[in-house]
Amino acid sequence: MKRLLLYLILSATTIATAFAQKDADAKLILNKLSKQYRTYDAVKTDYSLTIDNQQANVKETFTGTLIAKSKTNKYKVISYAAGTKTVSQDIISDGKNQWTYLKDANEVQLSAADNSEEGFNPAKIFTMYEKGYKYIYTGQQKMAGKVYMVIDLTPEDSKKTFFKVRLMIDKVKNQLYSAQIFDKNGSKYTYTLRTFTPNYKIAETAFVFDKKTYPGVEVVDLR
Repeated sequence: MKRLLLYLILSATTIATAFAQKDADAKLILNKLSKQYRTYDAVKTDYSLTIDNQQANVKETFTGTLIAKSKTNKYKVISYAAGTKTVSQDIISDGKNQWTYLKDANEVQLSAADNSEEGFNPAKIFTMYEKGYKYIYTGQQKMAGKVYMVIDLTPEDSKKTFFKVRLMIDKVKNQLYSAQIFDKNGSKYTYTLRTFTPNYKIAETAFVFDKKTYPGVEVVDLR
């Protein structure tokens, strides 16, 4: 009995040490990723988004382009209709205002930019894990000849609609490759970065909605 008790204690200690080590590894990897990303003035990435819910028999893939300046909370997101290169929506922010253009309605909704931790802010997509998450390094995964480091994030706020985010980070390039969000309703949202351009050159005017380039557009001010 004493031997069994001693074995259980040693096993528990070993497991706790292993998890602590994984947490330390995850923090080291994430800090390195953040440090590199914050050296960039602006980044551009072409991405794909796959929505998968087996219970609802739903699986769709969309594509888009994101240009972001994290230091000033400025961003531009161009979304395309599923399976096409037809623009379906634009989201533009100068850090103070956000314009959401809906092509089908030829309408743009103007609202105040939400720069809070809880708000939707694509400019922070590469550093979203810095606050409000617990994390653990789960190991490496090889795909198409590349090695990715896998980290699972768990939100500290249990009221969030998702319970886990899985990040895959290119080990050689030290770049985010994908982020998979596990929703409580059974859906999985997988963002995959197909291209990544650091220090992307872009004019400041690109982060302000120009009504002249959208003939006949109706502006709805929601501020």
